[in-house]
Amino acid sequence: MAELKQRVRQDLTSAMKGRDELRASTLRMALTAIRNAEVAGKEQRELSDDEVTSVLSSEAKKRREAAQAFADAERPELATKETAEAAILMEYLPEPLDAAAIQEIVTAAIEELGVADDGMRAMGRVMGAVKPKVKDRADGAAVAAEVKRQLGG
Repeated sequence: MAELKQRVRQDLTSAMKGRDELRASTLRMALTAIRNAEVAGKEQRELSDDEVTSVLSSEAKKRREAAQAFADAERPELATKETAEAAILMEYLPEPLDAAAIQEIVTAAIEELGVADDGMRAMGRVMGAVKPKVKDRADGAAVAAEVKRQLGG
């Protein structure tokens, strides 16, 4: 079993013993998402730590987007709950990259590919080179915006 999945299970048990309802429900939801990913496709399989991280990252992103939607709809109590759930999930993810780190990675990829003069035509190639380096550590929209900025788009 993936170490990260095992850690989530152990933390769920601790949260249930400590009667931490929010943490327990969030970790239950995360384990359900992991289980769903394991049975998706033609046959059931065990996820690796990287795959579990991707699932948790996706779930955290859903919570952040839901919190924003609730805030826009003037439902602060629901937005607060979604934000708290996202924060719990973020504890299990690698440290997110800041804007400066994203900028450095994009700059290095553009230089490595030699596409500085190609403009926006090189967007796909640069994104393809950058994605594996920022996987689950940066929002794709933020990375795409930085690539566009550096390519002159």
